[in-house]
Amino acid sequence: MPSPSPKSPLSAITGEFGRRVGLRREELGLSQEKLAERCELHWTYIGQVERGQRNLSLHNIVRIAKGLESDPGELVRGLEE
Repeated sequence: MPSPSPKSPLSAITGEFGRRVGLRREELGLSQEKLAERCELHWTYIGQVERGQRNLSLHNIVRIAKGLESDPGELVRGLEE
């Protein structure tokens, strides 16, 4: 039986936001699990964010930015529909 195809990002914006989160996480040498601990979120949620499969609340954008030692504005600056 073939494996299911991976889900696409919800939108170009969620995909780009997730790409930025993943890049910053890798810059810091963090696993998804370690970032999730810092943000007090589940590691599967972080994976979904990085794949662009979550439409985040402002609250969680701020939590993730804090875990990434980043300004939330840096993660969202320039994102467009």
